[in-house]
Amino acid sequence: MPRVTRGYKARRRRNKVLKLAKGFRGGRNSLYRTATEAVDRALSYAYRDRRNRKRDMRSLWIARISAAARINGTSYSKLMGNLKKAEVELDRKVLSNMAILDPNAFSQVVKLAKDKAA
Repeated sequence: MPRVTRGYKARRRRNKVLKLAKGFRGGRNSLYRTATEAVDRALSYAYRDRRNRKRDMRSLWIARISAAARINGTSYSKLMGNLKKAEVELDRKVLSNMAILDPNAFSQVVKLAKDKAA
């Protein structure tokens, strides 16, 4: 008796996993059993890191704003407190981009925050 190869549905399921494993090294991209392990792990890391990316980007923005704030003679926490008191509703991403791309505008925002908060 010949062995049962399971047919179309199983092949489609296996090919889906092997397609996701494209680019992996060694048997991880061609052997179904090792590919499933690698793909499951990769997908769980991707899920986790989509959330971590948000944290990482926020901390990057904060570091950039902090550096620019120090250049303008204030600290990050004082700047953010003053912006809140002055009711300036710029988020950290915008402030970070402003600090990099347009330092003069950032300086004006810092000045405005100091003046309004005082």
